[in-house]
Amino acid sequence: MNILFNASHPANFHLFKNAMEILQQKGHKVLLTVIDKDVLGHLIDSDPLALKFDCRIVGCNTGSVINKFAGLIQSEVNLLKISKEFKPDILVGACGNLYVAHVGKMLGKPSVIFDTNENALVQHCLTDPFASVICTPSCYTRDLGAKQIRYAGYHELAYLHPNYFRPNPEVLDEVGLSKSDRFTVIRLVSWNAVHDIGEHGIKNIGEVVQEIEKKSEVLISSETALPNNLDKYRIKLAPNKFHDLLYYASLYIGEGSTTASECSILGTHAIYINTIKLGYTIEQETKYNLLYHFTPRSQDRLSGLTHAIKLLDNPRLREEGKLKSGKMLQDKIDVTKYMVWFIEEYPLSYDTMKTTPEYQTNFK
Repeated sequence: MNILFNASHPANFHLFKNAMEILQQKGHKVLLTVIDKDVLGHLIDSDPLALKFDCRIVGCNTGSVINKFAGLIQSEVNLLKISKEFKPDILVGACGNLYVAHVGKMLGKPSVIFDTNENALVQHCLTDPFASVICTPSCYTRDLGAKQIRYAGYHELAYLHPNYFRPNPEVLDEVGLSKSDRFTVIRLVSWNAVHDIGEHGIKNIGEVVQEIEKKSEVLISSETALPNNLDKYRIKLAPNKFHDLLYYASLYIGEGSTTASECSILGTHAIYINTIKLGYTIEQETKYNLLYHFTPRSQDRLSGLTHAIKLLDNPRLREEGKLKSGKMLQDKIDVTKYMVWFIEEYPLSYDTMKTTPEYQTNFK
């Protein structure tokens, strides 16, 4: 088979990379196309696994809404041109990937979308009518109709499942810390995605750092400029080492739902500050007690900071987080194995999941 994957967000590369490697090892021809965004280009340049794939940049997703729309058109033109040369049997994308849905429809080829974002209504309107199938976690809160397939997992399990991820303690040397040090990772996002319009997160970053620093070391990952007095906290690591850092962290505080979910899987408790609720953040909070969601409203924001301090007062915070993560993993499948099977066997895999969804337990 010729299989085209399209990554339009840094998390998409992580989602697909292990499945791409397995499919390629099994003799399939794999092409990765990229819509550059945030650190995606740098991530692909720095991740050793990316060197194994034929990878082509087809566009970018930056700037104002008008620029994004113009970039969308150009990206689809480029993707269509490359697809006609590559002749994919199937196209694969992640949340709201209208590029592969549209190009797949134009080529008369199936497109499979792996989605986790119920709130990206614009992307759903532009993507879902054209996609062949939309795979979502079982905790997804929306009903997308006949095209939807639910599986017992999260996107982040495709690359952070113990079958694929082994934390490297050398990352601690790079940030001047050790395994015995308590440290908190704070992450600020850029808020420039279409589904981010009107949304916001941490407003009082200075206050948060001041209070958390009383309990642990502080490291900041930020997609935007930081105040001069906080720039000394900025993490200076290659993007492909960030998950190692999250594994050893005592706590995560941030605006990004993906990173909060990554921490939950890694057994690092997460304070998620955002106006957006998603099915997987709800489940990781209510079922596994690894994630705690607070809105940016002043009173709720204060509650989030208070809860963060309470967590840091627990000397067994890390150990308890790893135990909770272990229980979560017992409930979930290996998403990469599932993804490989679903792509290779499509459309039979679609029929199997519709008639016998318990078949997915084979991928635990």
